[in-house]
Amino acid sequence: MGLLRVMMPPKLQLLALLAFAVAMFLLENQIQKLEESRGKLERAIARHEVREIEQRHTQDGLRERDSAVALSDGEDDLVIIYNRVPKTASTSFTNIAYDLCGKNHYHVLHINTTKNNPVMSIQDQVRFVKNVTEWREMKPAFYHGHVSFLDFTKFGVKRKPIYINVIRDPIERLVSYYYFLRFGDDYRPGLRRRKQGDKKTFDECVSAGGSDCAPEKLWLQIPFFCGHYSECWNVGSQWALDQAKYNLVNEYMLVGVTEELEDFVMMLEAALPRFFKGATDLYKTGKKSHLRKTSEKKPPTKESIAKLQQSAIWKMENEFYEFALEQFQFVRAHAVREKDGELYLLAQNFFYEKIYPKN
Repeated sequence: MGLLRVMMPPKLQLLALLAFAVAMFLLENQIQKLEESRGKLERAIARHEVREIEQRHTQDGLRERDSAVALSDGEDDLVIIYNRVPKTASTSFTNIAYDLCGKNHYHVLHINTTKNNPVMSIQDQVRFVKNVTEWREMKPAFYHGHVSFLDFTKFGVKRKPIYINVIRDPIERLVSYYYFLRFGDDYRPGLRRRKQGDKKTFDECVSAGGSDCAPEKLWLQIPFFCGHYSECWNVGSQWALDQAKYNLVNEYMLVGVTEELEDFVMMLEAALPRFFKGATDLYKTGKKSHLRKTSEKKPPTKESIAKLQQSAIWKMENEFYEFALEQFQFVRAHAVREKDGELYLLAQNFFYEKIYPKN
């Protein structure tokens, strides 16, 4: 062979090398195709195994659930608590829950506290926890009300309710609440409000240093998420801010923002169809979803905004809002995509494989 290689003309040697290179390329290409085929086959086998396991469980006597609204075997025991912050589009969102409860077969209960006090007495806390966990006739249930976060684990509860909420830019929320107290809204236009008759604008209030527009009035979203601890309601408490952030991340399934309410509704429908199947279409087309609007509201001037932003309280409430917004956008980025101006949910992006034992 060595003698033949030496005697072979250079052109033939070059052709031989090219032929060898082409053969190696084709071989590697075939190997790659085989690897891809093997991967597809393994995934197909894994999906087949999952279907077999599901069929065996069905044959063993487990009841089938309606796949359109199924969440888990305990879906009929689900409880959602929406401890709504005032003037964050909470009524608009709650109306969606009321519109869907008949069709999706769950109960909606309004938590009406005396004088809208967001802090419950210890005895009422016990009663509320007992109702939420043991009131089987009301399950599945959607509770809503202006109540601060309540930690169910302190009462020995093993299965906690699902918390959700919506927050808003703190100055925009305060401005909306200021005019709501004076002029009401188009939800119940005939109802007399606490500050009715006071025609002073928000800007005039800020300029005069009024109490209804003082920075202390911004302190609301932090204590609502912080909960039933005394320090939560100490205006300007760093501990309260830290606790509110902790609860938002660890105790709430999803917290949306008023400015992006449609995205919030869409993600809830995808995650909790037992309650929110049909919510996105209802939000887009239903009259009630856009019903409540504060009357006679005038946007504040840049001077009024700048004056409020000088306060340490605004800085803390805004820090919490920005924290919540960043978390919401992070969750949304892993759940939703935009195409041609329309939002759509991402398909399931995981599956099971290598399931053993085989029998």
